[in-house]
Amino acid sequence: MTLTSDPPVGKAAPGRTPAPGTDDDAAGLTVVPVRRPWRWAAIAATAVVLVQFGHGLVTNPGWEWDVFARYFATDAILRAVWITLQLTFYGTAIGFALGVVLAFMRLSASRFLRTVAFGYIWAFRSIPLIVQLLFWFNLAYLYEELSIGVPFGPGLVSFDTAGLVGAMSAAVLGLALHQAAYAAEIVRGGVLAVDSGQLEAAASLGIPRLRRLRRIVLPQAMRSILPNAANEIVSLFKGTSIVSVMAIGELFYQVQVVYGRTGRVVPLLMVATVWYVLLTTALSVVQHYVERHYAKGSTR
Repeated sequence: MTLTSDPPVGKAAPGRTPAPGTDDDAAGLTVVPVRRPWRWAAIAATAVVLVQFGHGLVTNPGWEWDVFARYFATDAILRAVWITLQLTFYGTAIGFALGVVLAFMRLSASRFLRTVAFGYIWAFRSIPLIVQLLFWFNLAYLYEELSIGVPFGPGLVSFDTAGLVGAMSAAVLGLALHQAAYAAEIVRGGVLAVDSGQLEAAASLGIPRLRRLRRIVLPQAMRSILPNAANEIVSLFKGTSIVSVMAIGELFYQVQVVYGRTGRVVPLLMVATVWYVLLTTALSVVQHYVERHYAKGSTR
């Protein structure tokens, strides 16, 4: 026995019109999807452009794909790719190692250390990379000899600058020092993104400072550091082409040598382009898995 004469929810009493908002009222509605004609027009236009571009790549004889295939995996090109990878690896490793030091100098309580780190970052971000590379390449013009000894006193061990800093060493030094300025700001931003309350809680528990940094700060900061750091590594990888001004046989320089000899400019440029695309794609895949590793516990 019911205590009310009202009909059950969603059902109308006999002879009554369904109230607005009930299930019977919604069942009588016709759902019409939203029409987006401009979206479909944009999709169609983009598809046409992509198909035309692909058709031109395949059918235009100016690309000279036979020449591209002939030079793509030659010994000279593979050696140039290896040199490019070496420059990227050493520039990244040294640059980020120095960048971490600079980042914590900027976060230091010492005004002197903060000023030195800021001055370094300001200088190396202001001077174009090509100028830095040429400066290190011509270091022997300023200093014929480098020595280690008493500051402002006699030197104990001396080195010939021309023999110590060659073209490859100057390229690595220039790329690494330039990269360190940007890496420092990336690391500093990642550390600042960590909630300071966690550090205060860890300090109140008596956790040592180094352990707090290693187990609390860096794992969380890496989530902010990694995307920007990966972008910098990719930019450095492509930026190694600028060392061609120093006659180092990296990928772009070697391609220039080959098309200067053969006159096949476009297919040789495509050789360099495809190698850059392939290696950048590989770096992006590595970035994805590293980011996924550090995102554990923060994503659902």
